[in-house]
Amino acid sequence: MEATQQGADVFFVLMGAILVFAMHAGFAFLEVGTVRHKNQVNALVKIIVDFAISTLAYFFVGYSVAYGVDFLVSAAVLDGSAEGSPFAKQGFDLVKFFFLLTFAAAIPAIISGGIAERAKFWSQAMATAVIVGLIYPFYEGIVWGGNFGLQDWLSESYGAAFNDFAGSIVVHAVGGWIALGAVVLLGQRKGRYTSDGRVVGVPPSSIPWLALGSWLLCVGWFGFNVMSAQSVEGVSGLVAMNSLLAMVGGILVALIVGKNDPGFIHNGALAGLVAVCAGSNVMHPIGSLLVGGAAGAIFVIFFNLCQNRWRIDDVLGVWPLHGLCGLWGGIACGIFGQEALGGLGGVAFMSQLIGSLAGAAYALAGGFAVYGALKLLVGIRLTPEEEAQGADLSIHKIGANPESEMAPR
Repeated sequence: MEATQQGADVFFVLMGAILVFAMHAGFAFLEVGTVRHKNQVNALVKIIVDFAISTLAYFFVGYSVAYGVDFLVSAAVLDGSAEGSPFAKQGFDLVKFFFLLTFAAAIPAIISGGIAERAKFWSQAMATAVIVGLIYPFYEGIVWGGNFGLQDWLSESYGAAFNDFAGSIVVHAVGGWIALGAVVLLGQRKGRYTSDGRVVGVPPSSIPWLALGSWLLCVGWFGFNVMSAQSVEGVSGLVAMNSLLAMVGGILVALIVGKNDPGFIHNGALAGLVAVCAGSNVMHPIGSLLVGGAAGAIFVIFFNLCQNRWRIDDVLGVWPLHGLCGLWGGIACGIFGQEALGGLGGVAFMSQLIGSLAGAAYALAGGFAVYGALKLLVGIRLTPEEEAQGADLSIHKIGANPESEMAPR
């Protein structure tokens, strides 16, 4: 029975890892559909290469930073079959690594959408290695690994530790606030704003690709949230229901506030899911519906403010979507997770507020530090000529539809 239970947990977490891995296709196609046609190949290549770099950075450095575990031992020790092995039997710790890796690799995938159409390819690759190897796992270890005693202090001071069940802060807010630093340092896309103050619209290249990206992310998100339990015994249908209701709330509010714009609607679903991650294990479904709905409004309002008033050229709106909706979700867990509002309790508002704000501030500082150093040392932006030509031809020497772009014979 013990072996069967362990095998079930291995399979459960593996399926979660595969679902979250599939979300990276969602990140890719969301970006492909949003950027101009001349930058579609670059979007696809960035996401898959960033995942490969993230894997190595997290395997050799990041996982050890977060949890004090390394994999430089024999395979018999790794799969738990060796006598006295600190690793769980049947390779459970290995699929757990895979699962958590897919979370870590989401950070550069999030950033990619904000810096699209004008970022240097190899500079971003270097940023990915540093962020996934050091910046992200440091905060991950504080929240999920219990490092440096912050969780103990919050528990002693306010009666409950910081609850971030599936990463509204650890993953999404951290990714979104790092991206803000990168976007600000990169500057606006060529021709996005005119010298006389006009905003030049840049329409999406493909609404179907954008929608496909959103759908892939929505489906995978149920692995992201539900399987954060990391065991069959700990799985809860409440997490699934809360995720569903928050997604629906985000869609419907974005539909109304965004005036039926398909980009806002499909991103509204993601806004709701970002916000519910933190408290999906403790909130009532109606509370999740409200949290997701508020996130849908936050995304639409702040996307428009960024693009039109503040002139922060965040191409996919990753700071409003992941940074602000993630921050809202972390704080909202301390409100709607309370028993008085139908939640399971066991959360404290002050712990949620401190943990959420600390994550956002740390990530913003990390974003400016990493991309500021790269800007100084190697540069982070394409030349005006390369940007005008498009990242596809400038970097990869091929467009999205090579045959149709060839001169007729």
